[in-house]
Amino acid sequence: MAERLSPEQDSATLIDHFERPRNAGAMPDADAEAFVTNPVCGDSLRIFLRFVDGRVAAASFLSSGCPASIATSSAATEMVTGRTPEEAEAFTRDDYAAAVDGLPASKVHCSVLAASAVRQAVAAWRMKQAAHA
Repeated sequence: MAERLSPEQDSATLIDHFERPRNAGAMPDADAEAFVTNPVCGDSLRIFLRFVDGRVAAASFLSSGCPASIATSSAATEMVTGRTPEEAEAFTRDDYAAAVDGLPASKVHCSVLAASAVRQAVAAWRMKQAAHA
């Protein structure tokens, strides 16, 4: 049975990001990507980042999981775009939860996925940069 969103439990922002996800889809020309999964619930997130002049020029995602997971993934791509790698990796799970106007306690793990994926993608980009230096 698919999980239902509830305006009593889920914010209008979370519902909007779930129903109209931003930057969904693979990015063939990504400079870095990362895949994370929650072994307990099975939610997964693959995030793609493209960098130009030391900033995240574009971000996209593929996500499988509950509506909150998809919503926080969508919000994460908007948050990191235009940021330096340091700014992008500094976002915390609380920042991602706040971006969708809060998460129910049972869904906080969704913001953890977003934070982890962004940090891992930035780390992968740095490794590529170091290899080419």
